[in-house]
Amino acid sequence: MELLYIAGVAIGLGLIVIGAGLGIGRFTAAAAESIARQPSAAAQITGAVQLPLFLLEGVAILAEVFVFVVVLMR
Repeated sequence: MELLYIAGVAIGLGLIVIGAGLGIGRFTAAAAESIARQPSAAAQITGAVQLPLFLLEGVAILAEVFVFVVVLMR
């Protein structure tokens, strides 16, 4: 039974990391493409991109903590 919890944690953490990586990658790629199209607006685009990236990373970290809390509280 203990092995099932360990496997569940591994799968949960893997999905969290994959989802966050895909989200950050797509968001950053769109920002890089928009900067390439309009280099004069690079400062504004970079400023607008930073907050959502930080929030996405924070959500991923919180999800990892919740996975560990659920496993430890079982």
